[in-house]
Amino acid sequence: MSGPWVHITQGEHAIGTDPEMVISTLLGSCVSCCLWDPVAGVGGMNHMLLTTNTGDAGVCNLAGINAMEVLINDVLKQGARRDRLRAKAFGGARMVSGLSDIGKNNSEFILAFLEQEGISCDGHSLGGETARQLKFWPATGKVMQKVRGDAPLEALTHLPELSAIGNDLELF
Repeated sequence: MSGPWVHITQGEHAIGTDPEMVISTLLGSCVSCCLWDPVAGVGGMNHMLLTTNTGDAGVCNLAGINAMEVLINDVLKQGARRDRLRAKAFGGARMVSGLSDIGKNNSEFILAFLEQEGISCDGHSLGGETARQLKFWPATGKVMQKVRGDAPLEALTHLPELSAIGNDLELF
């Protein structure tokens, strides 16, 4: 690895413009959005623990909205344009049977947010029952994902043919 490497954890995000830069994270029920502008060569990734909160007042998705707005604003400050933003979403696994399905809620939030904001989601790998390790090259939109060998196949079925659009997803 010749370029900078940044590892993010819950509640963090990182952005970059270096074509050799890699942002990595490990996801269970959390979700990450890999966001980039292919023309400006800038992008970033976040790691959202809980995108929605429930309480006496009902469901509140301010945590997810805040995480996404911070990421979007930071890539815009580095020269991205909102109308060129592309995204890929990952995570949202159901890690413990019998408990609430936080991963499903997180997955639903990220897809709904991207649609509402008019940001093209080029692919996603959401759900399932296993952790994912991600490596993201923010300047190009390339993502590599590693899942446990016993991962259910449905965890990967939502990905379109990413190589056809020039920003690959590789399993490693």
